[in-house]
Amino acid sequence: MFNEASGPGPGRAGHAGALGILARARPAPLKALAESLLEPLGDITVITNRTGLVMVPMRDTVENVDFHLGEVLVSEAHIADATGRVGYGMITARDLERAMAMAVVDLALAAGIETDAVCRFLDSECEHQAALDAALMCRVEATRVEMETF
Repeated sequence: MFNEASGPGPGRAGHAGALGILARARPAPLKALAESLLEPLGDITVITNRTGLVMVPMRDTVENVDFHLGEVLVSEAHIADATGRVGYGMITARDLERAMAMAVVDLALAAGIETDAVCRFLDSECEHQAALDAALMCRVEATRVEMETF
């Protein structure tokens, strides 16, 4: 099960791991979970709810310098509850509802609300994403060409 110490799946740890899973989560289940968390969370304040462009940094491994590859459109949501705990969501593309859903789930984790349901969701999405990644790697591997060298 997901927890702050170990995180779900290989290479996932803590809060950053949870945000990584939520950012790639399937929209419909994410929004359904967020909807179920709104009442237990109580009143929330929307700090930020916007779209914008962010620079995509890359590293030139030959010269060992950073450069900006280009820009990507993102949707961002930042919310807080009455006690000052915050939730954050940022996803690629223009989908403010999905970014807000991510922020709601993040706030629920911070507040310790419905943690079993949230952890089950994170585990499920982590497994789904791992399967998608494995299928993609199989398709990529199928394009590999072995060449004889002289």
